[in-house]
Amino acid sequence: MGSPPEEHGPIVVGVDGSESSKEALRWAVRQAELTGSAVHAVIAWEYPPLYGSIGWLDAPQELGGDMKAWAGQALDGAIREVVKAGEASRVKATVAYGTASAVLLDAARGASLLVVGSRGHGGFTGVLLGSVSQHCTQYAPCPVVVVRGTDR
Repeated sequence: MGSPPEEHGPIVVGVDGSESSKEALRWAVRQAELTGSAVHAVIAWEYPPLYGSIGWLDAPQELGGDMKAWAGQALDGAIREVVKAGEASRVKATVAYGTASAVLLDAARGASLLVVGSRGHGGFTGVLLGSVSQHCTQYAPCPVVVVRGTDR
């Protein structure tokens, strides 16, 4: 009699709505099909820093609801665009407060894999790795896959 199937954690994927993150989500869903894993799609949001005449200021707290809603819409839109209807039940969506790298590293605890795009919405065009993907490759508690977006 064989041993029971090995249980493994979910595949966590960072999504910010960029083409690179959508490619990462596509890759994660395909990998989940092969391994029988669940996919945990995560987007982070935080209050934007504001600069005023006296320097950096905290953003008004009432922006928080809007920022969280916008993040949720971006995540839902990416999932609708990338994930086939039959596979949608395999994907759990989470909107979390914090910096992208901190939120992803926290979500990756207990995960079998962390998947990120090579570049998100920030940074400079042509850079091989964005700051979030680079930070995740250095500090993640599990293996990391960095998916390079396609040039469209």
